[in-house]
Amino acid sequence: MKKYNVAVVGATGMVGRKFLEVLTERQLPVENYYLFASAKSAGSKIDFMGKTHEVIELAEKNIIDKKIDIALFSAGGDVSKEFAPIFAKHGILVIDNSNAWRRDKDVPLVVPECNAEDIAWHKNIIANPNCSTIQAMVVLKPLHKAFKIKRVIYSTYQAVSGAGVKGFDDLKNGINGEPPKKFPYPIFGNCIPHIDVFLDNGYTKEEDKMVFETKKILNDQSIKVTATCVRVPVYFGHSESINLEFEKPCTVEQVKEVLANAQGVVIQDDLQNNVYPMALTAENKNEVFVGRIRKDDTVESGINLWCVADNIRKGAATNAVQIAEKVIELGLVKGKLN
Repeated sequence: MKKYNVAVVGATGMVGRKFLEVLTERQLPVENYYLFASAKSAGSKIDFMGKTHEVIELAEKNIIDKKIDIALFSAGGDVSKEFAPIFAKHGILVIDNSNAWRRDKDVPLVVPECNAEDIAWHKNIIANPNCSTIQAMVVLKPLHKAFKIKRVIYSTYQAVSGAGVKGFDDLKNGINGEPPKKFPYPIFGNCIPHIDVFLDNGYTKEEDKMVFETKKILNDQSIKVTATCVRVPVYFGHSESINLEFEKPCTVEQVKEVLANAQGVVIQDDLQNNVYPMALTAENKNEVFVGRIRKDDTVESGINLWCVADNIRKGAATNAVQIAEKVIELGLVKGKLN
């Protein structure tokens, strides 16, 4: 089997370190790993895959001599905008976890369980969707295929780790009464209906991402989508209440049957025994958990459901590594069959 050289850009950050954890577990056919970060972190050491790796400063001069095939990016949008094209021009496939490329019409936005076929038209950059969108798509794609979704109403309850280390620290330190540094208000004992910046229409950028990305990944601009995104005092795991209206009639039993056969989905829906998805039990798992599946009787064909996933794993690192796995499986590392 051919082996590849893989770079992790942003290796010292929260998601970057989760990349390393997931890569260790999944054992891709890799010959060499190269760990990149800012000049501030360059020279530090990370133990990974049985070796001590020295972190490399992210600079073009440090890229060109390493024969890198795939680069997993989690270093923020500004870094990605600057460096993803540099990697790409050297023939390196970038799988980017930021918001920098998700809206680019020439960049596939991929959840492997849903639209792996879009990988085929990449031009050396593939975008990892927003964490809250990824888990929803794993659930919605099989339902859309079976019953055709007309409308989606998202209400999300998103963990502080989605805001990075500073968000995580705001909750941890807020327990002791320290003022917030990342969020505009204390998050401990509180819910903040404000993720990312507000737009002119009154929605936040996070909510707008979910609307746009749902339509792009499902490849259906006719779906009506709306969202309200809330930050909650949970360390890991995004929870989502999703209301769906379908074109085709369906029963709760039919929905459960579709989801029981869906890749990456685990149904937890035993109300008699208080079994339903929760952030605590989804933490550090790669699957998307679904429960509280019930009819919405206010429309002709409607369903309510509750979906939970680890936002740093499936919502970021695992999804990106799964994209890399699929690219290797399809022989599409260079943007064409090789």
